[in-house]
Amino acid sequence: MGKLKGGDILVETLLDQGVDTIFGYPGGQIIDVYDSLWKYRDRMTHVLTAHEQGAAHAADGYARATGKCGVVFATSGPGATNLVTGIATAYLDSVPMLAITGNVPTRQIGTDSFQEIDITGITLPITKHNYFVESVDELADTVREAYQLAISGRPGPVLVDIPKDVQQALGNYNAKPPVEPLPTNEPDITLINEAAQLINHAKRPFIYFGGGMITSEAQKEMLELAEKIDAPIGCSLMGISALPDNTPRFLGFQGMHGHYASSLAMHHADLVISLGVRFNDRTTGNRAKFAPTAQFVHIDIDPSELSKTVKCVCGIRGDLKGSLRRLNQAVVKNEHLEWNKFIAQQKAIEEQNKDTRDGMTPRNILNELNKIKQIDTPVCTDVGQHQMWAAQYINYSVPRQFITSGGLGTMGFGLGASIGCEMATGKHTVLITGDGSFGMCLTELATAVKNEVPIVILILNNGVLGMVRQWQTLFFDKHYSNTILDRQTDFVALAKAFGADGENATTLEEVRTALKNGFNKKNGPYVINAVIDKDEMVLPMLPPGGSVDEIITKLGD
Repeated sequence: MGKLKGGDILVETLLDQGVDTIFGYPGGQIIDVYDSLWKYRDRMTHVLTAHEQGAAHAADGYARATGKCGVVFATSGPGATNLVTGIATAYLDSVPMLAITGNVPTRQIGTDSFQEIDITGITLPITKHNYFVESVDELADTVREAYQLAISGRPGPVLVDIPKDVQQALGNYNAKPPVEPLPTNEPDITLINEAAQLINHAKRPFIYFGGGMITSEAQKEMLELAEKIDAPIGCSLMGISALPDNTPRFLGFQGMHGHYASSLAMHHADLVISLGVRFNDRTTGNRAKFAPTAQFVHIDIDPSELSKTVKCVCGIRGDLKGSLRRLNQAVVKNEHLEWNKFIAQQKAIEEQNKDTRDGMTPRNILNELNKIKQIDTPVCTDVGQHQMWAAQYINYSVPRQFITSGGLGTMGFGLGASIGCEMATGKHTVLITGDGSFGMCLTELATAVKNEVPIVILILNNGVLGMVRQWQTLFFDKHYSNTILDRQTDFVALAKAFGADGENATTLEEVRTALKNGFNKKNGPYVINAVIDKDEMVLPMLPPGGSVDEIITKLGD
């Protein structure tokens, strides 16, 4: 193709990878790249957000909804640092993202120039890797390598920092085929056989999967294993939507606010078969009391997760799909009548503990959503009580339907993510949020309105920072320190000021009508302000640092 400016080389290289949508915000040190975007505007869509954090979350949502790599652009200094929360959010949930930042010219690096920042140094702990491009001749190959790294193995964000003079310089560009993910390690057959022996001798096996199941698309192989060994199945928060909720054997998500039967099954298992999941504190609680009778077989593409927090007796590095195929050949068919009887008892207890109150309870509101949404409607959330209610009560049927920040727990994630999700899928998207989370990044309403992105935004408005207040109620003698918002924000009027539509809902009938109106709006966001009581709680709940023996299923426990 001959010589091109660095900015053009960047865009050409991204086009070669199949990238067609970029989220970002321009600035002085990336203006040359944006000039290149102008030239390629017929081939590349750029979505201008209201804030760089919103752009990062949108790229994240785009990636979670599709499995593709999300791409975000930002300028130097504050533009780059505004990406940090979004990059960290993607990193902790293993989301493929490519962040491209501009920087001051190479001759000014290290001189504290206007809007100069060492973004590679800042993001080193929250990226798989990052790059500082010193020459236009290395730009294309660096971007290819970064993109490949983001989508390979355990996915994650990668950052490429490009100085202004590199963007302006002329260099040779040769088109190449899109990069493919790096090959994965074949599982050790000796360890596969060792795991099979443990499974064959187990009396109370429990299969536990996480977000890696969605990435690897190994659901068929997992279900085959569950049938063969007669085992119940549970998941982490990040595993939600990998299986339809009504899948036989599936008990739902486990952990601090997980389904009762799933948490009890984990607690009483004698063997936990862990698939593409990490054991963080929201899963384990008090690790000294976590699953006290269980041994752990752990399969993960990332060897650093094996025995990192919970010691496994057999840790297998490998892709889930290939590893499970081999494991299914090695295990013998089995049945566990007493174990299944115990599981049925726990499911019955869970059913008895369900919230059956009338009125504007979170369960009733979200059940109204279940009645109206499509079977494959993407559901994004922010972080807090509403997030857990969405995990507990909404029906999920297809993979990548539940999009949430699990690892970092980023309030403000949802609106940007829902924009990226809808643009990736073309499906009318729902955002479940709270008044606290929504207030974090609500400026992205401007992005959704401008781009006519159809999102139903359901605010469960309790007037407080609900999750922290719940902890204060249960564990801090009701010392409500700075969790009562007491704000006068009129979210419906605010939506209209942005050019969106919306309505208030104080009864279930009004919720039903509002949801119908929201889904009927095809050319922009619709904000529903659903008022709930400030004392609503997410139950069941494991006390922080507690164990299943201390599970709270209803107030008074």
